[in-house]
Amino acid sequence: MSERGAIGVGRTRVPLRAGFVLILLLLYFPIALLFVFSFNTSSVLSFPLREFTLDWYGAALTDGALLASARNSILVGVVAASIATTLGLAVSIAFSRFRFRGRLLLLGLAVLPLIVPFIVLGVSLFLLFTFLDVPRSLLTIAVGHSIIALPFATLILLARMGGIDPALEDAAMDLGATYAVTLRRVVLPLIGPTLLSAWLTCFIVSFDEVAIALFLAGRDPTFPVFLYGQLRFAQRLPVLIAMAVLLMIGTVILTLVAFRLRQRQP
Repeated sequence: MSERGAIGVGRTRVPLRAGFVLILLLLYFPIALLFVFSFNTSSVLSFPLREFTLDWYGAALTDGALLASARNSILVGVVAASIATTLGLAVSIAFSRFRFRGRLLLLGLAVLPLIVPFIVLGVSLFLLFTFLDVPRSLLTIAVGHSIIALPFATLILLARMGGIDPALEDAAMDLGATYAVTLRRVVLPLIGPTLLSAWLTCFIVSFDEVAIALFLAGRDPTFPVFLYGQLRFAQRLPVLIAMAVLLMIGTVILTLVAFRLRQRQP
């Protein structure tokens, strides 16, 4: 093993380079295969590839049921991200600016969905909506997704609130502004890019989620649920692969935008 490819821990040499390459292969080789087979004319996922084609992308973009499920996911994502970001903003302001009994409990409850398995949460929400006789629909999915997106919004906004000097808010209120006006005129302009970044992150979490959506979906499935349900039809697989590639590209773009917004925040 080359000395440049390992780091010493006592007398043990840890092969960092080989481990790094292995991690990259495990993470990105399946994605690379997805790209490759999305351009294959054959509907059979095997090598060697036959010919290069873009027909599967054309078929994906003209598939009515597929596009309808994508619209459902966008609608659910917008609603869930808006709810989660609003609640996350409220929690971050309450935790960082006020002192009250149960403050740590509030933060703990806000981030709890990060450690609760989605399957458990999906079953719990399914039983709750069944008990309340609430029909499963896009609305129930949006409620579930707002719960799992809340921790992301809370942590992103809490980190930003910690970087704002409370003296700015005190100065505004000393000049006669109410706290509501201070939030609107001082705090929100300062955290605007971070707020948008949190919203985009919540939207991505909602758009890609499938476990909870499986339990809470009614007659109108979201995009990941539709893809999962169509996997049993072998002839549909190339179209689904092409649409999955488009979904991945869109997700990466939104993630980069959200990351860039957080970087631009002073």
